Amino acid sequence: MDCAPDFELPFADRAAAGRALAVRVAALAPVRPVVLALPRGGVPVAFEVARALGAPLDLLLVRKIGVPYQPELALAAVMDGEAPVLVIDEPVQRATGIDHATIESLARAQRAEIERRRRLYLGARPAVPLAGATAIVVDDGIATGTTVRAALKGLRGLRQRAPARIVLAVPVAPPSALAELRHEVDDLVCLAQPAVFDAIGCFYLDFHQLSDAEVIELMARSTPPPQPPPAP
Repeated sequence: MDCAPDFELPFADRAAAGRALAVRVAALAPVRPVVLALPRGGVPVAFEVARALGAPLDLLLVRKIGVPYQPELALAAVMDGEAPVLVIDEPVQRATGIDHATIESLARAQRAEIERRRRLYLGARPAVPLAGATAIVVDDGIATGTTVRAALKGLRGLRQRAPARIVLAVPVAPPSALAELRHEVDDLVCLAQPAVFDAIGCFYLDFHQLSDAEVIELMARSTPPPQPPPAP
């Protein structure tokens, strides 16, 4: 695990964090890297990592499910794909008393949003092949880790697309979240681990809410996925 707790904070913006993160990821010398961003906030960070590595950029479409009366508190997360993945933060679930039927109902709404984003962000763009590749999962930071856990679980559950190695790379995260995630990946890169952690946005000067248009523009500028060979 490569973490630098003395990294200077705050980051200017997500792009600056991505450029700094790219240096640490490149030092791992990943074989056949594919960068996978968690939209929306992870896309500008991942774009810089992918550009530095000369790697294709793709998306892991995951949605946080917040507590209904406190949306910023992660209750669960859902990742759609070959087999939809739902990860529940059990301590939050117990503390709030929200039952599984309610969580499943909230998850259905988020799956609809995932499908909307897939059509909007990717259109007919084919998924990047992951079999035998190093999958580098990137977000703009980790708070509780629930969303990232859903992404990693869904990634490991892929059958025909399963990557050879998984790297989790983020600019900032609390030590407690990293301790829970480090055993779920082959390598973990984090630039800063503040002991006092309120929210990811506290560690950026510019942490504006990314628009769909910004995500679409960055995906259009990214290295396109390799095309399959023509049929004989």
